[in-house]
Amino acid sequence: MQTIDMQEMRYLNLFEQMTGVRTRFCFTYNENLIFCVPKPLVSKAVGQGGRNIRKMSEILGKRIRVIAAPRGLSDSGDFIKTIISPLTLKNFEVTDTEIIAGGGKNKAALIGRNKRRLLEMQKIVHDFFEKDFRIA
Repeated sequence: MQTIDMQEMRYLNLFEQMTGVRTRFCFTYNENLIFCVPKPLVSKAVGQGGRNIRKMSEILGKRIRVIAAPRGLSDSGDFIKTIISPLTLKNFEVTDTEIIAGGGKNKAALIGRNKRRLLEMQKIVHDFFEKDFRIA
């Protein structure tokens, strides 16, 4: 279970006030603030022409993204690909204890300087799927 600190609580409250969509999933990846909402509510959260996201981005001074929350382990591939886009994965594999992503040419970009992006992704995967994450 993911713990929410005070800063994330502020982000979640602002998100709900601006969009009218309640969520409890908020995290940062690659200096983007990402909110996960149920798939049918993604367009409502983004707003007409991206109005809600632009307004929040101006208030917070950060890039904001809204993605569909995964419904289970079967959605893990699409979920991770959505988070790391525009980068792509060469291959993707789910085992009993871990999720393995093949980076190919993008491996260095997926890992990031001082393994920052890799550590962020490992935390995200552990919070959502309770599995380890590695890049092959």
